[in-house]
Amino acid sequence: MSSLIPDFATLERRLADLPVVNHRAGEVVLAAGSKTGGLLFLKSGTVEVVKDGVQIASVNAPGSMFGEQAVLLDQPHTADVRTLEQCEFYVADAPAILAGDPTVALYVAAILARRLDAGNRWLVAVKRQVQTGEPPSVIAKAVEKVEELISYGGRDPTGW
Repeated sequence: MSSLIPDFATLERRLADLPVVNHRAGEVVLAAGSKTGGLLFLKSGTVEVVKDGVQIASVNAPGSMFGEQAVLLDQPHTADVRTLEQCEFYVADAPAILAGDPTVALYVAAILARRLDAGNRWLVAVKRQVQTGEPPSVIAKAVEKVEELISYGGRDPTGW
């Protein structure tokens, strides 16, 4: 049985007709507190995700998406997405593409499900570290990993 989850090559064929926006290094692509209604897919380059002044992720995987949480929860963006180098993004009107293209909707759902699964696994690891009395520095690294996974703008960095 083939997977319901589309890979990036399949997704990219779906995105091919969307506008591609270029950003120079150092530009804010999404600002915390703003509401854009857009869904961005990284075509090339590297961005950082910054929440409350703290970098929680550096993302360079093509197909990484940004803005989905704000769109799906109908709330402002919760973090800044800033380019670290020249970047290209496919830009989609989120409500239209999610409602109109099941392949894109499945891709978004799969990324969110993988992120949640990885975050849950790391949360269990953190709880075990606390229970066994691991040093605070070890626990802090695991907590950072959980933060990165649940707030990550892109694909699950644990292997997908």
